[in-house]
Amino acid sequence: MAPIRTSWNRLIRFIAKETGLVHIGEPVDPDLDVGLAYHENRPIYAYEIVGSTLDLVAEVSNVILTVEELLTPLSREEVGTVRCAGLNFRGHAAELKMPRPQVPILFFKPKSSLIGPGAHIMVPKAAQPVELHLPDFEVELTVVIGKSCKNVSESEALDYVLGYTIANDTSFRHHQMMVSQWGFSKGFDDTTPFGPCLVSTTAIPDPQSLRLTSSVNGKTYQSSTTADHIFTIRQTISWLSQGTTLEPGSIILTGTPEGIGFSYTPPVFLRHNDEVRMFIEGLGTLINTVSEEGKETQTETVPEARL
Repeated sequence: MAPIRTSWNRLIRFIAKETGLVHIGEPVDPDLDVGLAYHENRPIYAYEIVGSTLDLVAEVSNVILTVEELLTPLSREEVGTVRCAGLNFRGHAAELKMPRPQVPILFFKPKSSLIGPGAHIMVPKAAQPVELHLPDFEVELTVVIGKSCKNVSESEALDYVLGYTIANDTSFRHHQMMVSQWGFSKGFDDTTPFGPCLVSTTAIPDPQSLRLTSSVNGKTYQSSTTADHIFTIRQTISWLSQGTTLEPGSIILTGTPEGIGFSYTPPVFLRHNDEVRMFIEGLGTLINTVSEEGKETQTETVPEARL
């Protein structure tokens, strides 16, 4: 199977100032950290892409648009399943004093949990007070599948990848530790940021050599590389596709490194108005603010979790 080759290297989805409508595009500045620029209210210009995110023959045009609001790279309607790999970094397994898994650990998230850059991570009343429920942060390299696949070999697994992006697998540790299944504790509405760009496999030829970090209010907690994956991207896709069709738009979060808040003594946890930054080399920066449901935010209104 031939690898996917797109006309774009970095795809963003956004509402344009010129039209007030949703568009997709390629940033004019190839070196711009789109997520950081958006957070700092710097202008972002993009060549409009004619087609949709999952359209493998979508073409980059010469029309330049200005970003008014940055959205997730895929809409909720375009997203297939959201699969997540648990305990997939050697350092993370070590900090939790847990044995390395023999096969990839899988859990699912609902699409209703997904939000975009700049949207607020909502801590529901069901997960308050935060001192008990311990909202936590997890930076994760995230894969978007571009072609339907099933029973894929490891050698061909990357041929089905449309691109890579960033996700923050926000987790609520009190709920997570109560049961063996993690989906509920990691699947509350509007809690999982992903974006800001979808970066093509051409621009990321080796997904196993990317530096990734997370920080809260300017302090770095996680810092590692994807070389520490227990199961590589190839192995994860191959395993998840056995007997199972991975459809275009399927998202795979590939695990988080050591340094999660739960591992510290005392635990570090997310609070109202905290700023959370996820960075992955080659993909940029994903920035979001935490809001506890029922509390006023620093801004007059909480940005809608638009997708």
